[in-house]
Amino acid sequence: MKINQEHPPTRIIDVIDRSAYEPAYVQLANILRRQISKGLFRPGDQLPSEAKLCRQYEVSPMTVRRSINLLVDQDVVSTAQGRGTFVKALELSTASFNLQELHELFKPGADLQIKLLEVGVVPADAVTALKLKVKVGENIISIRRLLSKGREPIFYHREYLIYDSKLPMVEAEMDVAAWQGLFANVDNALLKWGELTVKATLMTEEETEILQTPFPSAAFCLEHVCYDFDDCPISSGWFVFRADRLHFTTRVGLDR
Repeated sequence: MKINQEHPPTRIIDVIDRSAYEPAYVQLANILRRQISKGLFRPGDQLPSEAKLCRQYEVSPMTVRRSINLLVDQDVVSTAQGRGTFVKALELSTASFNLQELHELFKPGADLQIKLLEVGVVPADAVTALKLKVKVGENIISIRRLLSKGREPIFYHREYLIYDSKLPMVEAEMDVAAWQGLFANVDNALLKWGELTVKATLMTEEETEILQTPFPSAAFCLEHVCYDFDDCPISSGWFVFRADRLHFTTRVGLDR
């Protein structure tokens, strides 16, 4: 027996609560999301027409349109001019990963020790000069640090800062590390935003010695460039994590 997927059953499984604080269009969007998550509408299926949704849920055409627009914004459905609204298929390319493990490490009260390994003034090489928008050979500050939890080394951090004695950035970096705010939602008056890039790498001999792992060892490298409120770069560097200390997990599609 072949099931017609173009017109699946549309029995009412929810109603609009007129006394609720939540707007009717949001309620309708949530109803349709639940129907999709329960399999009433599958990827590629067409949702009921605007007129049918108006009759079924006793709402205006404007309410239906706002609900559909909300689902489009949430990447749940797509619309085709003159054809209708269709449930989108699962797209792995839309998956996004967070850095929750880093958040847990950096949040206030976490048992994280920061050991300053080296601080000095060095000439900027070509790569760092490009990221910090300074001239090659111009003096910048170099910082190396080790971050541990308990007695276990977690990651190694190498950072370069703009060399400017008038900036409070340097003093802050020596103490609590200004970039903490990027990972733990800590207020930071110096940094406005940052660019982060994650890639796989092999540790250098120096890094394996610091992180107490065999050489060579696989690792994750998290590169960063931090910007001030004038959108000027003020620091650049990278974190090297042991591969067993950082994991990326996400969920795609709609849950039931």
